[in-house]
Amino acid sequence: MRIFLTGTTGFVGNALLQQITAEGHYDPVVAIRRQVVGLPYGVQVMRVGGLQPETQWSKVLEGCEVVVHSAARVHVMHDTSSDPLAEFRMINVEGTLSLARQAAAASVRRFIFISSIKVNGEGTPVNMPYLAGAQAAPADSYGISKMEAEHGLRALAGETGMEVVIIRPTLVYGPGVKANFLNMMRWLHKGVPLPFGAIHNRRSLVALDNLVDLIVTCVEHPAAANQTFLVGDGEDLSTTELLRRMGVALGKPARLLPVPSRLLEVGAKLLGKQALAHRLCGSLQVDISKTRELLNWTPPVSVDEALRKTAKHFLEQQNK
Repeated sequence: MRIFLTGTTGFVGNALLQQITAEGHYDPVVAIRRQVVGLPYGVQVMRVGGLQPETQWSKVLEGCEVVVHSAARVHVMHDTSSDPLAEFRMINVEGTLSLARQAAAASVRRFIFISSIKVNGEGTPVNMPYLAGAQAAPADSYGISKMEAEHGLRALAGETGMEVVIIRPTLVYGPGVKANFLNMMRWLHKGVPLPFGAIHNRRSLVALDNLVDLIVTCVEHPAAANQTFLVGDGEDLSTTELLRRMGVALGKPARLLPVPSRLLEVGAKLLGKQALAHRLCGSLQVDISKTRELLNWTPPVSVDEALRKTAKHFLEQQNK
């Protein structure tokens, strides 16, 4: 089966390309804007422009049965654009829908869109997880753009008959993870005492291996057509528990001080770090029962196994 993958230089897209190539069941095609080294053997590479509304994809899409679209303008903590929503819409909405329309015109059978849990919102009460069918409530420009892309893709599916599959991951971690998760590992590795020993939130995360496995499942599973799936590891952790288990994986027991979360939130507000405090102290849970039942899917990798793999890669990079 010929399959076109976008975003293959990114965290999720690259892992998906490696997995699909290793399995050997598919004929993967990727598009690049500039020369890229280290692509797996046998991958067909084509030069195109970026994910812009005017980009022409016809040559890339020729003969493809499935598109997996993970490329996007990603969420950033400190966006300097004068109109962030317009920038997000240009790439994540207009660029995505242009690709999807051209895919439908090229007789692509299925379009898999990697969306975001931010379409659902920014947080949940403890033990009241988001459901796949819940009303969308995005709170930032990135989440709004992903929601609008989802709406456009569903409409296009109704007009053209091309199957659309939407996957909304929670925070993705694994070998090579960046941003706050990487900072957390750095703190633990250095033995820095952290004031996160009394946080009783619950957060759903998803290991990179689990997300890739679900995407591959959705490539061919008949029940995935025109569905929206939430994805997580199936085990929700508090920030305190995550730090402790990550410390075990690193071989560096976490040094956690039992500072009340309310005090942390007040301090973060004074420092202008409310968003970071929300991620550390707030809850965000997803119910993946629909994903499990409709696709007969179970996350293949446990949290502790995924943390060990993540820690192993981190330590290898530290020793280079």
